[in-house]
Amino acid sequence: MEQMEYMEYKKNQYLTVTIEDMSDKGEGIGKTDGFTLFVKDAVIGDTVEVKIMKAKKHYAYAHLEKLVVPSPYRVEPVCPVHRQCGGCQLQALSYEQQLLFKQRKVLHSLVRIGGFEEAFIDGVMEPILGMEQPYHYRNKAQYPVGTDKEGNPVAGFYAGRTHSIVPNLDCSLGVEENGKILEIILEYMKTKKVSAYDETTGQGLIRHVLIRKGFTSGELMVCVVVNGNALPGQEYLIGRLTQIPGMTSISISINTQNTNVIMGREIRTLWGRPHISDTIHVRDMRREGYPFTGRELTFHISPLSFYQVNPVQTEKLYSLVLEYAGLTGRETVWDLYCGIGTISLFLAGQAKKVYGVEIVPQAIEDARENARRNGIENAEFFVGKAEEVLPEFYEKLSGGEMPDADLSEADMLHPDVIVVDPPRKGCDEACLDTMLKMHPERIVYVSCDPATLARDLKVLCEGGYEIKRVRPTDMFGGTGHVETVCLLSKLNVEHHIEVEVNLDEMDLTKAE
Repeated sequence: MEQMEYMEYKKNQYLTVTIEDMSDKGEGIGKTDGFTLFVKDAVIGDTVEVKIMKAKKHYAYAHLEKLVVPSPYRVEPVCPVHRQCGGCQLQALSYEQQLLFKQRKVLHSLVRIGGFEEAFIDGVMEPILGMEQPYHYRNKAQYPVGTDKEGNPVAGFYAGRTHSIVPNLDCSLGVEENGKILEIILEYMKTKKVSAYDETTGQGLIRHVLIRKGFTSGELMVCVVVNGNALPGQEYLIGRLTQIPGMTSISISINTQNTNVIMGREIRTLWGRPHISDTIHVRDMRREGYPFTGRELTFHISPLSFYQVNPVQTEKLYSLVLEYAGLTGRETVWDLYCGIGTISLFLAGQAKKVYGVEIVPQAIEDARENARRNGIENAEFFVGKAEEVLPEFYEKLSGGEMPDADLSEADMLHPDVIVVDPPRKGCDEACLDTMLKMHPERIVYVSCDPATLARDLKVLCEGGYEIKRVRPTDMFGGTGHVETVCLLSKLNVEHHIEVEVNLDEMDLTKAE
């Protein structure tokens, strides 16, 4: 095959290009003479003048210098610092086009990485579940705290690919109370002469501020991450914060490590409760004939709890999970990476038994307490990595070792449904292998990364499953992120396929 010749492009060179697509990270993609340019802040349909910042053999990263012809899909961003801040890559793109971009992103990942036929994925993919209001939807925010050139404390967000803070107390994705809380904390730091943490020296006290809000309860939580053991003059700060309506929990997180990890392991409550509460209502999205009509559950959320940050879309997401699970009250379900038990407890309302697994001990404590609070007795939770807990149970049970006399060996070995909601890196090999050995009738995969979803679905389908339904859900308007719910069903023909795959060697870059 004749090799394509590329014109040589160099750093600092200026070009004019039309943006034809967008990358998974939200960068505009344009081509000139077959050479690909990735342009931050450019959207599909823009014609832009760019300056090459970093050039490779076949592609380059370029800076948007001038908007020559705006895209018909371009809108005026709500946030004045959206270009400097690394959080909202798509805010200049109309919301309708954001949804189309995310739908295509999932489809392309499944085709290019998963190896599925595009016509097949088109046939099983359903329209993305979008947001009615793509602003001020986040119930959680983590603000880094630093110092400006004049020595004043500032809070905001990191600029893209840096740890330089862009001051911003009024994020367009967060709740209105965030700005009031941050103003009080910055004023407290000035008044009491409390220093901000400096990453380069490891000196200074206040590192981050975590704020959470229960959308249904109206309860607010503030957790100040400190490079020490206490807050000097904390009574002054508490007195100011408690004047904000809804304030329920004020705490500190102790993190004295030289690390990029935000939260420390020790949390000390300074005032109020150690948690806030929130309520999720899951609606009936299934066809007629099923007994489920909807359910409302209340959850306690601590500073370290995993809890979906978009409560409105969470109700849609969990309703979709229940719809795909197709429970009738007779099923046994494993919920892997269960967090504080949100999905598990909704599943338990329609299943015979649910087993949840989560690595964070505090999250499992919260899950058990949430089960008690909501009167749910058919959900059991285990601490550990899903890739370790699930194989361990399988080996013990298949070998006749019962960890608990009350557990049903057959039900645990061969559940009807497995729900998996892994972190961005996807499922571990051991977890996927054990899922295949347990051969449930259905697997419901909830993913926050289309690339690792495609990789894992390839393994599961090679192991005897087929994709029945796929539906993206927009949980993060203005950003390039997308959640996806996928239903897999066991093939009718009884067979066993040995699957060996090295996940580290699979190429996840093909989706870009």
